[in-house]
Amino acid sequence: QGVLLPPVPPMPPAFDTPPPPDPGIRLIAPGPVTLDLYRVTADIQDQVATTRVEQTFSNPGQSPVEATYFFPIPEDAAISEFKMVVDGQVVEGQLLRKEEARAIYENIVRQQRDPALLEYVGRDLFQARIFPIPPGGQRTIELTYSQVLPRENGLVRYTYPLRAYPLLQIGRRPDYIQPIGQLAIRADITATSPIKAIYSPTHPIAVARDGEYKATAGYEESSVIPTSDFDLFYSVDEGEVGLSLLSYKPTGEDGYFLLLAAPNVEVNPDEVVARDVILVLDTSGSMDGAKIEQAKQALFYVLDHLNPDDRFNVVSFSTGVRQFARGPQPLSQLGDARAFVAQLAAAGGTDINRALLEAVAQVDPERPAVIIFLTDGLPTEGEVNPDRIVENVRQNAPANAQVFSFGVGYDVNTVLLDTVSQENSGATAYVRPGEAIDEVVSGFYAKVATPVLSNLALDTGDIVIEDTFPYPLPDLFVGSQLVLAGRYRDGGPAAVTLTGEVNGESRVFRYDDLTFRSEGGDAFIARLWATRKVGYLLNEIRLRGANQELVDEVIRLATKYGIATPYTSFFVPEPVMLDDIDAAGPAPMATAMMQARDAPKLMEQAADAVMAAPSAPAAGAVAVEESMAREALRSADQVSAGERAASLRYAGDKTFVNRSGVWVDTAFTDAQPQQEIAFGSAAYFDLLAQHPEWRDYFAVSPNLIVVLEDTAYVIADTGEALAEPVVAPTAASQSATVPAEPPPTEVSIPPTETIATSEPALVILSPTPEVATASLPTQPNQQAPLCTGPAFAIGLVGAAGVFARRRRHR
Repeated sequence: QGVLLPPVPPMPPAFDTPPPPDPGIRLIAPGPVTLDLYRVTADIQDQVATTRVEQTFSNPGQSPVEATYFFPIPEDAAISEFKMVVDGQVVEGQLLRKEEARAIYENIVRQQRDPALLEYVGRDLFQARIFPIPPGGQRTIELTYSQVLPRENGLVRYTYPLRAYPLLQIGRRPDYIQPIGQLAIRADITATSPIKAIYSPTHPIAVARDGEYKATAGYEESSVIPTSDFDLFYSVDEGEVGLSLLSYKPTGEDGYFLLLAAPNVEVNPDEVVARDVILVLDTSGSMDGAKIEQAKQALFYVLDHLNPDDRFNVVSFSTGVRQFARGPQPLSQLGDARAFVAQLAAAGGTDINRALLEAVAQVDPERPAVIIFLTDGLPTEGEVNPDRIVENVRQNAPANAQVFSFGVGYDVNTVLLDTVSQENSGATAYVRPGEAIDEVVSGFYAKVATPVLSNLALDTGDIVIEDTFPYPLPDLFVGSQLVLAGRYRDGGPAAVTLTGEVNGESRVFRYDDLTFRSEGGDAFIARLWATRKVGYLLNEIRLRGANQELVDEVIRLATKYGIATPYTSFFVPEPVMLDDIDAAGPAPMATAMMQARDAPKLMEQAADAVMAAPSAPAAGAVAVEESMAREALRSADQVSAGERAASLRYAGDKTFVNRSGVWVDTAFTDAQPQQEIAFGSAAYFDLLAQHPEWRDYFAVSPNLIVVLEDTAYVIADTGEALAEPVVAPTAASQSATVPAEPPPTEVSIPPTETIATSEPALVILSPTPEVATASLPTQPNQQAPLCTGPAFAIGLVGAAGVFARRRRHR
């Protein structure tokens, strides 16, 4: 859905001999129709999903606008019901089958010179006429359809076609794209077996559970331009721990996998791992004021959420160290502990070394232990050398001690905190200035409050796995799940065994119905694995120093998969406007090829620069932000180009970089044979007919270099007329389950005038018959009257900028 384009303003008269077509795209004006609200609600009951889509469009313009609405049916969906309501009135429509829809998709691609719709070729298409939107008015469209969801390796998959290419094509700037006002997606899941893992690789979701058999997953954002479909996976399992698998096997390579493990939502007290929790709080003078009060609230939260068989202690430190008790205490001492915390005051220096040693000395080697360490400063008392502090902890901490560090503010030594946490099976979180300490700490502890399996180990039988992240495996907690990414060699059935301990007793869980793919699968798994590995490598380089092998691997993975690192900014240039390219001289395609050929040399230079660079400061705002960025990569559950969408696009297992307005496959080299194809030509569509699996790649841009089967396909928009009228199929082609509507008015758009964007819902807009007095000219040298011809819109969610392709007269 989304981008609604207004009528095209008058074009300047053309020369008798038209000048060479200008590949540039120019912004004309914001669209007259905006997408204010986009709400998707899915009711999923035992793999049957009923999806309700609600979209509210506003017309701030001066003239009424009517529309024909197109909605691509989710791929491979078994649709059992499809209806549309506009402002409370049922709208009759047509369900067009794949071959009928293909003609519409391809004609739109030709006319609009925008290939993004190619990914929907091969899908059914719903079409309906909606009522005019009056000036200053709104129309709310409600769409409902039902489908049976696929299940594989224990995972049920729900996909909503939300994908919105950034549309930052040649000459477009990101600030010209108008986002959705409010986007909300909600999936209510009900199952007859206990629901275990709930996971989205595409969007950060919030999950609320109502017992074992009901759950809700939600995603909400305002002022957003989506860049991917919404994918949601969930598993159901009668066992104590559910385990499910996603895998991807590229041709000629080792495979990639994601393994999801999740315990029951409701557990008996004797199923919870009893542990010791040691709270260590910095009470130095720099903690005075709001920080010490927030830190106390954080400690109160942890004390209030201990499990019945847990033990605890509180250690405060400044110039010296104070303990609530001489060792871990039972919960019967909580009242006294709260009083101890309440009277803590901020004063003195910061003896981090002694505080850590006092904490690890309390760990019982026979009992799981968690140390929560909170500080806002650098070591100023006792041992102040960070390397010696790390070594002291290394020599004294038992193997079963987990250290989770919280750095408050920017005046902390990130290398010290990160190293201590990483070497003791924990993690570090930072509280930026202005953020609430208690909110950060309580949010963390809520996820790890109830462990149900510790000392995890995984055996995949005959399937050889390696390079897994996270490593080592963390404990398993109620309300959370393990998402393990890794590589495997050969696919096939697997007998998977997960082992762990509960209060000293060994537990074994076996899964015999999982299969690692021998080919194909979801390509996002490879990018997610690479993201995590890059995060781990960057952490190793930061904490232990750079070496050539690690740096080269970071640059290789980051370049192949489009991952932002301090070493690869060279390969993601700023988006370039065509005006700038024209002024520089070389044609965009030639410039793009030159830049791509220079990439290996730049990689070598980047690696040399990293090796020669001095160590970055361990403290300060930059150090904290970089540490947080590394941790985000290490623990990534989703992968997206995000803010870098202007320069990066992902399609399948490929990454494309915007080089001088041409999107270049990062796999492109000089050594590959090249085949040139004009965008939108007969050869272009013939190639896609032969290789439908390539559609996602070709959908990236009309100006593209993509490497497929060892050949570099050079796709260029030559600017030649490609359009044929978009003629809607007749009512005879409708589905028997959907009422017919009269075929919409034929829409013909000159190829040199309007560029539209594309996404799941397609909208063709035109003024109402009372307003429209003429149609757009079909000859490029005719002039279009202002606001009289039909305008065309393809549904990019939230992008409401209006772009026109025009000829330049020189």
